[in-house]
Amino acid sequence: MPRTRPVWPGSPQPLGARFHLGPDATPGTNFALWAAGAEAVELCLFDPDGTETRVELTELTHEVWHGFVPGVMPGHAYGYRVHGRWDPWTGGRWNPAKLLLDPYARAVDGEFALPPHVYGHARDWPERPVADTVRDNRDSAPFVPKGVVVQDDDDWSDDRRPKTPWSDSVIYELHVRGFTMRHPGIPPQLRGTYAGLAHPAAIAHLERLGVTAVELLPVHQFAHEDHLLRRSLRNYWGYNSIGYFAPHAAYSASGTRGEQVGEFKRMVRALHAAGIEVILDVVYNHTAEGNELGPTLSLRGIDNRAYYRLQQDARRYADYTGCGNTLHVVRPHVLRLITDSLRYWVTEMGVDGFRFDLAAALARPMRATDDPDMLSPFLAVVAQDPVLRRVKLIAEPWDVGSGGYQVGAFPPLWTEWNDRYRDAVRDFWRGASPGLADLGYRLSGSSDLYAWGGRRPYASVNFVTAHDGFTLRDLVSYECKHNEANGEENQDGTNDNRSWNCGCEGETDDPGINALRRRQLRNLLATLLLSTGVPMLCAGDEMGRTQGGNNNAYCQDNETSWVDWSLLDDPEDDSWRELFELVCRLIALRRRHPVLRRRVFFSGRPQRPGGLRDLAWFTPEGREMTEGDWFSAATTLGMYLSGRDIAQGDPLGRRITDDSFLVILHAAAEPVGFVLPGPPWAHRYEVLVDTSGGEHAPVVLAAGAAVTVAERSVLLLRAVSPRSPGRA
Repeated sequence: MPRTRPVWPGSPQPLGARFHLGPDATPGTNFALWAAGAEAVELCLFDPDGTETRVELTELTHEVWHGFVPGVMPGHAYGYRVHGRWDPWTGGRWNPAKLLLDPYARAVDGEFALPPHVYGHARDWPERPVADTVRDNRDSAPFVPKGVVVQDDDDWSDDRRPKTPWSDSVIYELHVRGFTMRHPGIPPQLRGTYAGLAHPAAIAHLERLGVTAVELLPVHQFAHEDHLLRRSLRNYWGYNSIGYFAPHAAYSASGTRGEQVGEFKRMVRALHAAGIEVILDVVYNHTAEGNELGPTLSLRGIDNRAYYRLQQDARRYADYTGCGNTLHVVRPHVLRLITDSLRYWVTEMGVDGFRFDLAAALARPMRATDDPDMLSPFLAVVAQDPVLRRVKLIAEPWDVGSGGYQVGAFPPLWTEWNDRYRDAVRDFWRGASPGLADLGYRLSGSSDLYAWGGRRPYASVNFVTAHDGFTLRDLVSYECKHNEANGEENQDGTNDNRSWNCGCEGETDDPGINALRRRQLRNLLATLLLSTGVPMLCAGDEMGRTQGGNNNAYCQDNETSWVDWSLLDDPEDDSWRELFELVCRLIALRRRHPVLRRRVFFSGRPQRPGGLRDLAWFTPEGREMTEGDWFSAATTLGMYLSGRDIAQGDPLGRRITDDSFLVILHAAAEPVGFVLPGPPWAHRYEVLVDTSGGEHAPVVLAAGAAVTVAERSVLLLRAVSPRSPGRA
């Protein structure tokens, strides 16, 4: 006979499992699950030995099934079985044989295995075309992880959020596991974990770089796809979420019965103490349950029709994400799930912002076939939410559906990944740019995309590489993807890499090619860090990390993807250490000079009578560019940033002045003579950065003189005039 437990009415609020003192000060846990279409809901409690006790929740308030169970303490594992009609033709996929993860579970214990038992339908049904319509009655409980009751007992009074202004931000995209797995200064037992990222050795690298925020690849609880497990691979990136409140348990060094929650919070505190913000890459556009042939893990079994966008043929899912399903964000309970999750990570887990994967999918209206709507319920709710409107919000402004490309279209509260910046910079340095007009916009903040509705230059997150695609080193070493290790016959990953291998595909011993590749790395990084907008670095690019040409390493949880820290200490090649030092210098320079991190767009006009234009562009002849120059084939561009009159004030409203800089970008294979603009722009120039590695004599050059700019290089010069401030 199954064991029974008493259950009291409890409360429909809040959703999830919350431990507290109930009636008569009895300790226990309140359970609440939104399941509007269900006929019955069973709470399943699991003892440490796996023994299951089922408790029927009989209270139903406003579509929420709820009950208080005395004696259920923090650390207790649980799940749900939800009863309803099996009718896939109308979207009904209830199956009480499948144990379901609570969407509000704040900790998850165990990993998903994907035998046939975990599927709501008969995955191994011989007639494949109708397999998803046949219900599978095998119990899935032994093969799925369970939610864990977590106690609320953390005090954040000692935490100090950095609150770095957007204009001052430098983002570093990293993977918790990949960043720490090979770090020699992190104890082996902490590598690959939140505690590893909190370790002083990991934080020291971030501090030395000078980045202001880490953007963590997904840390919501996620599942591995069946097609990967069949090939003995795993989902490494984590874009396959199934628990929007739970930190991924596999990244915990301290335990998975709730201990991962405290470990994550301690990581956030450690990063905050170093002045570093924590931004989460979040995946609210789809879940790990996939399409109609996917497993039944949570939302599908709770109320499939209510949580997912379905086609007119309700057996099938509307897929605007390329991952099999799309959450129906327009529905109030789905919108609540997402916003409750976001607020939880801010208020209880301490994070400082979010990067939304495929954010355009969240902006699709009730009819998903319509283009994304920037007045959609999700964007409207975020804009008025007193918690969410105050944190950093970054959109990946596209999805895979019709009209899904929305770069520049998100409302003023949002910052966006700017892939047009990525493409323009890659094209320029590989010699494929048809003209300079697009590059000029990207270098100066992309005003053509963002100068509307009160948006600022920091609406653009500038990047050359990210987790998805080639690493920076591979970008200059490969022209074709090499994804064979992914087991998809090299068919996965983009073919539009906009890369150049410098004359040889892959690694080589040719010293000339290697020298050119190192220079191209310096050029790309210097361009990124001297551009207006928010720069984003991908972890390891500052020291030459390679993935061997794999541009879609989502399933490579191994040394292909992990940061190789030995590059910084290679006794036979100090070029990677030199690259790292250059990045540190450029970020420090950016931090010192407000003209490099403007809060308002350039106007191209003087800010006061008799002043200089705040932005000017020059040809190699030393003359200002004309309209025709922008659209002619050219490989050299001079950008003058005036710091004399910056159109922004300090916190007291006082006028800000700064040094002025001339940035020369030269992408041709031969050197070029560049005439340095004379008065009123400058009387002389001081060379600060030369990516060719060459030495200039003298270091201070006279205005009006022609300086030789080495082939394929960036030259950064400080303009010196009688009114110039001190040295850079």
